[in-house]
Amino acid sequence: MMDHDTLRHLADTWGLVFLFLTFVVAVAVLFRPGASKHYKKCAEMPLKDDREPGK
Repeated sequence: MMDHDTLRHLADTWGLVFLFLTFVVAVAVLFRPGASKHYKKCAEMPLKDDREPGK
C-alpha cells in the first residue's frame, strides 16, 4: 500500500502535468480553425425567436 508521501509526490508531479495538458488541449480546441462559426452561432442562440408567428 502506498503511503502519504508517495501519493503526495505523485500528485505534485504527475497531477500538475495532467492538469497542464488538459488546459492546453482545452485551449487548442477553443481556438482551432473554424471554431469561431460554431461559437458565434452558440452566442446568438438565446437571442433567436424560435416560435412561429401568431402563437
